[in-house]
Amino acid sequence: MKWLIISLSLFSLLITSACGILGTLPKADPRTMTFPELRFQIPKAERVVLECGMPVYLLRDTELPIINMTAMVRAGSVYEPGAKSGLATMTGSVMRSGGAGGLAPEKMDDELEFMASSVESSIGSDMGTVSLTTLAKNFSRTLQIFSDVLLRPDFSDKRIEIARKQLIEGVRRQNDDPKEIAGREIGKSIYAGHPLGNVLTYASINGINRQEMLEFHRRFYRLDNMILAVSGDFDRGALLKELNAIFAPAAARSPLLLPEVPQPERLYKGEIFYGKKDVNQSVIRMGHLGLSKDSPDIYAVRILDYILGGSFTSRLTTEIRSNQGLAYSVSSHFDIGRRFTGSFIAETETKAESTSRAITLMKEIINGISKEPVTDQELSAAREYLINSFMFGFTTPASIVTQRARLEYYDYPDGYLELYRDRIAKVTKTDVLNAARKYLHPEAFKLVVIGDAAKFDKPLSSFGKVRELDLKFTIPTP
Repeated sequence: MKWLIISLSLFSLLITSACGILGTLPKADPRTMTFPELRFQIPKAERVVLECGMPVYLLRDTELPIINMTAMVRAGSVYEPGAKSGLATMTGSVMRSGGAGGLAPEKMDDELEFMASSVESSIGSDMGTVSLTTLAKNFSRTLQIFSDVLLRPDFSDKRIEIARKQLIEGVRRQNDDPKEIAGREIGKSIYAGHPLGNVLTYASINGINRQEMLEFHRRFYRLDNMILAVSGDFDRGALLKELNAIFAPAAARSPLLLPEVPQPERLYKGEIFYGKKDVNQSVIRMGHLGLSKDSPDIYAVRILDYILGGSFTSRLTTEIRSNQGLAYSVSSHFDIGRRFTGSFIAETETKAESTSRAITLMKEIINGISKEPVTDQELSAAREYLINSFMFGFTTPASIVTQRARLEYYDYPDGYLELYRDRIAKVTKTDVLNAARKYLHPEAFKLVVIGDAAKFDKPLSSFGKVRELDLKFTIPTP
């Protein structure tokens, strides 16, 4: 007992002494702390061309006995007729769900489940994808199913009708969520008259037939119109032999001709859209066309993005959320287009009674960043964040190899990744100011507000002429 008391006394003395020493040390200020330069080498992936002419990106990783593969196909909803909105979506879905290569949908589901493999397909606005994930020991059989889904889908009538009903149900419920309404309508208004602005309707979905899906698939899903990305536990020689066998050169076909889709027309004209919903909170979206990856200003715009509304310390968040308490979340973002001009959208949700105030303040803040240069601290913080967070785009072998394939798919210039951080580091305050003046036009915003106008602090008409949205959904009588 005596020794225990002595030990505790000594321990107490040591703690007291340590606290005294620590108390004399100056407190660290995170704003002035310095760290050694972060060095990160961008991972490489090998590019190989198959005998059929298809590019393949490879990255071997033996940590787990798993193989991932993705095919990127130059297809998309931008290539579907306006009256057939949903054709690409249905085609991409039923390629997998509707069976392929003569294998019935139910048998395909059962076989993939038994092997613990996955094969998925989809088509977005400007890219179609088919992907697989499998244990290395089951790769050959999963690859066969993958190639059948990619090149020989059966489009089961039963599964087509299931996909149709799911899309129609989605359209029927599309006006349930005010945020979804606002997102849909801001996209429609920014891309009005362009395929990117088309939306699904009951009539367009109901008018799609199996033959149109077959023709859409046949037109785009060909070996000279796709890129593969493969990562995981494979033997390089055996993999390439298998890929060359399963993607053997096809019989001569007519030259690939993708439909010409124009760029969205740059018409900076302000419009206001209002949708009535009996809710206590207003959903606000505003924006217009932005820029594409081919613009030399993309690096300045990345910095602008972070400072204006792309971070928790952004100008929009600091003023509207922290200082004014008008919203829990507020942000803005340039979606830099890869094939087509992208968009700029600012968004928030606020109580109905502060709707007009929030809109006015957002426009003032956005307009203000075009008036004078950003501060040294803002520029430094944005640079550091973008440079240091760059590495998180390469967290897995699959993300690394897919990233490389996407760069080729979207025709990025050689060295884009390698030069990205240096170009971000060279952005000046003048560059940011010029980008703000060139790409931000608050007076020409498309403004979408969803909520209860009776509760607004000021009528929306104080901002200009208002067009009310029809949020009723009716199924036409046969």
